[in-house]
Amino acid sequence: MKLHARVITVSDRAAAGEYEDRSGPEAATRLAEHGIAVDRIDVVADGIESVRAAVSAAADAGVALVFTAGGTGVSPRDLTPEATAPLLDVRLDGVAEAMRARGAVAVPSAVLSRGLVGLTGRGPGAVLIVNAPGSTGGVRDAVAVVGPLVAHIVGQARGDARAAH
Repeated sequence: MKLHARVITVSDRAAAGEYEDRSGPEAATRLAEHGIAVDRIDVVADGIESVRAAVSAAADAGVALVFTAGGTGVSPRDLTPEATAPLLDVRLDGVAEAMRARGAVAVPSAVLSRGLVGLTGRGPGAVLIVNAPGSTGGVRDAVAVVGPLVAHIVGQARGDARAAH
């Protein structure tokens, strides 16, 4: 089964056209290496409402994975975790911690990422949501951790007995 994803870049400056989004295309390229097809990349401004609306719309579109890049740090406009948290029915904190740990090997400040990983819903409509840092390196580290797990996580959440081993 081919898995489909939506990537959402969260950045005030990229949304305003002040610079080119590099994180979204990086995520799409890296996810493809794990057999995950990205249906599109959306770019939204930082903020709870903008991010929550984009993540909700992506989940409603029926993708298996919603991958956000950006807004996970500690600046006042970094609100991606706050936008995502109410959408998660099941948190996968171990996956988020593994993403931070992988990044911290090369960039100690990677531990400052507050990104969440979890599922919205269980059963046939379950969607995995991953908050990654906005840097291309943070995206690479996040996909390196979560990419091999997506099919298993989504399969289990959707009730696929083959994924339950």
